[in-house]
Amino acid sequence: MIPWVCLDTANVPGGGELKLMRRGAEFSIMSGAIELMNSRLSGSEKALAMLAGDRIRNRPRLQMLIGGLGMGFTLGAALADLPSDASVTVAELVPAVVAWARGPMAHIFGQSLTDPRVTVRVIDVATEIGSATSAYDTILLDVDNGPGGLSRDDNDRLYSAAGLQAARRALRPGGVLAVWSAAPSEAFTRRLGSAGFQAETVQVRATGGRRGARHVIWLATSR
Repeated sequence: MIPWVCLDTANVPGGGELKLMRRGAEFSIMSGAIELMNSRLSGSEKALAMLAGDRIRNRPRLQMLIGGLGMGFTLGAALADLPSDASVTVAELVPAVVAWARGPMAHIFGQSLTDPRVTVRVIDVATEIGSATSAYDTILLDVDNGPGGLSRDDNDRLYSAAGLQAARRALRPGGVLAVWSAAPSEAFTRRLGSAGFQAETVQVRATGGRRGARHVIWLATSR
């Protein structure tokens, strides 16, 4: 079997470390011993964009915020479905992740980072959300492994009651907050309701097919 090779490591602001790993043509981003994403498993990340897009597609001059660049699967799926007058802001906390996207994983990203609809900002998505008022039609969060933070304790504030209230303020009326998670959480579903969202939970396969691990996407519409 081809061994894994560590291509690079990066410190996460506020604590923690990410590793970019490669085994042949396969890439993985790790937080310690935990795999956050893998280039072979893109189905649920693509579904995050497609499910949210289905709910806001007809809005004029649509504004989308994606929290977490990752391997670009969510961004690529969003761009494939959005009109030419849409705008997508990607907030990525770790500068090295952007460098990996433009370097060893450039073939995975294709033309998405040079698409004129896209702006990539090296910023904590929580900061971006907190500074916005009625700015976005949809906010897509693929940060850490979902509401239970693994790589950075500060990620928990995104999914707290205060963080969800900030997301609701950042959305336009009837906007959609879409959240990816490796596992379900009834507590998070209740928290969305308390923050003023009408929430729906969808389970999707990591592979995008009929088999493989199930991931969870919350689709929460602001009331």
